[in-house]
Amino acid sequence: MDDAPKLDLVSNLPLSIIESILVRLPIRDAVRTSILSSKWRYRWSGITDLVFEDDRFLPNDKLIKFITQVLLLHVGPIHKFQITASYLRTCPDIDQWILFLSRNDVKEILLELGDCQWFTVPSCLFSCHKLTRLELVRCELHPPPTFKGFLHLKNLNLHQVSITGGTIQSLVSICPLLECLTLSYFDSLALFISAPNLKYLFLEGEFKEICLENTPVLVSVTVSMYLSDDIVEHYEQSSSCNFIKFFGGAPSLERLIGHIYFTKFLSIGNELGCHPITCQHLKNIELYEVNFEDIKEIMVILRLIIHSPDLEELQISGSSNPSVSSEVFDLDFWENECPSDCALKCLKTVKMTDISGLLHEMRFIKFLLENSPILEIMSVTPSVYVIELEGRMHMVTELLEFRRVSPLARIKFSAD
Repeated sequence: MDDAPKLDLVSNLPLSIIESILVRLPIRDAVRTSILSSKWRYRWSGITDLVFEDDRFLPNDKLIKFITQVLLLHVGPIHKFQITASYLRTCPDIDQWILFLSRNDVKEILLELGDCQWFTVPSCLFSCHKLTRLELVRCELHPPPTFKGFLHLKNLNLHQVSITGGTIQSLVSICPLLECLTLSYFDSLALFISAPNLKYLFLEGEFKEICLENTPVLVSVTVSMYLSDDIVEHYEQSSSCNFIKFFGGAPSLERLIGHIYFTKFLSIGNELGCHPITCQHLKNIELYEVNFEDIKEIMVILRLIIHSPDLEELQISGSSNPSVSSEVFDLDFWENECPSDCALKCLKTVKMTDISGLLHEMRFIKFLLENSPILEIMSVTPSVYVIELEGRMHMVTELLEFRRVSPLARIKFSAD
């Protein structure tokens, strides 16, 4: 038995299996497979996806040397190059890596370096003409004047990137195939977007302006907004209608998610008498931290849902604190301003969260119940400020008294 020949199963694996194993290993482990046998030696050098992530066992200088060696020994095309190293500091080697990639028709570049330093993206990045995906974190981006665009780019993600609004506008406009755009942690940015193939838009930060000028196939938008004193002052001095600038160039929108101050942003310059914009394809709306003590924010919501004939799902969270509320606007608002012939013909699901039981929150719920003929579920979750059982029972009683036009409508009150 001891003299029986031992099969070298590792060495005799088909090349397709070896390659399948290598692409699933961390790059450091993939390089180490060279010691397994002659058949495995340098087989890793043909991996098309090079992903370098945080490795606490490699200090900064050794990580730089390792990445350089991997690129020097690499053979064949590189489809994806990713560095996610929170401790990696800016160094001249990064420029050389990107220069190397620009000569190898790289398709995806994702760079996230250390927290302490921002790096300036070298101009050779703009020679990566085959890029389909670009993600940059904590860097300065300055396209050269001669740059003609990434003609194949479909996904652009910029997080804490130093770049002007005008440069973003120019960059987006010369990426004709761009489908997904993510911009996060920007300050005082005036954003104008013209992207005929854009489908998905994610925005987070301080925005003076968001104007969707030409986004005919945009289907999903997520916006999280912050307010600084400068932004508030800008809004107070603005006379243009943010609602029209945002929705006017997005006729195909199907899903809208707005966090924090987004409804406030849309209310700037918005009047019920303004020319209506119909969101013909909008099916899902989620708006968070809506102030039901601000008549302009209520007008935004009404204008949006009334002119979204295909709306199926609506989710809204309130931001009011009943202990400090001071409702002062016209109590006849709902009778005077809401159209009597309104019908939300496709609305099936409504989820209201952080509701304090204030008059205009409850009137809004009443409006939905009375104008949604196929509504199936109205879910209401009280605010954390409504802690007394008596307050919650009063909300339940009032909800059950509202007329429901839909015979299928159920009210679900969740106190969790």
